[in-house]
Amino acid sequence: MASENSKEDELSGTEQPFVAHLVELRDRLIKAAFAIGVAIAILALYPGPAALYDILAQPLVHSLPKGATMIATSVISPFMVPLKIMFVCAFLLALPFVLWQVWAFVAPGLYSHEKKLVLPLVISSTLLFFVGVAFCYFFVFGKVFAFIQSFAPKSITAAPDIEAYLDFVLSMFLAFGLAFEVPVVVVVLARMGLVSIEKLKAFRSYFIVVAFVAAAIVTPPDVVSQLSLAIPMCLLYEIGIWAAQVFIRVTKAPEEPAS
Repeated sequence: MASENSKEDELSGTEQPFVAHLVELRDRLIKAAFAIGVAIAILALYPGPAALYDILAQPLVHSLPKGATMIATSVISPFMVPLKIMFVCAFLLALPFVLWQVWAFVAPGLYSHEKKLVLPLVISSTLLFFVGVAFCYFFVFGKVFAFIQSFAPKSITAAPDIEAYLDFVLSMFLAFGLAFEVPVVVVVLARMGLVSIEKLKAFRSYFIVVAFVAAAIVTPPDVVSQLSLAIPMCLLYEIGIWAAQVFIRVTKAPEEPAS
């Protein structure tokens, strides 16, 4: 009985009528959309859509033969592709603020031990996604493009299409960003009690197979990109097991006193 009263006291004053929740949700969405709009305006002024695409294309351009350039096979591609890049970059730039609005909306309805669970997951998942994207851009792309170009016959002039390159880059960013969420998934599964730490450790050898199969499916058919995705996933799985043990202990609900 005492534990129920303590939980009620913890959330006292946080209850809001349904309409008030909708109004707050609308305000949070407006703030998030405004943040994305501000990010678009900033990127449009500096460095600009064209410069953003040049930055994105650097890993491929550096691996092309001397004098080779990328091409646009569609009439509107030189206009639309840089705009798409700008919108994606603006969303990623504003993502921390957008997630903060999500957190501010749901936090009042959570208990203190639940807040200890949700907020670290939101922050860590965002950081891991960015780390995955950065790892793909700064390390994987250079190795993959150089490896692919080394197999190109000398009788062929490489001239990749800018729109096809954009689709490839975004799919790789998404693959690596999601792959780097492995620790978060492991922690959530363990914290919710769906899988025990012992079972996670026993599943280690199977996960290695899963990681290499997933890498073979979502990456180009070259050994460099597959290893670049599978090996970090295996390492992150180990980190997730360690983090789950710490997380379960830190976010444990308060002990209920004996009645």
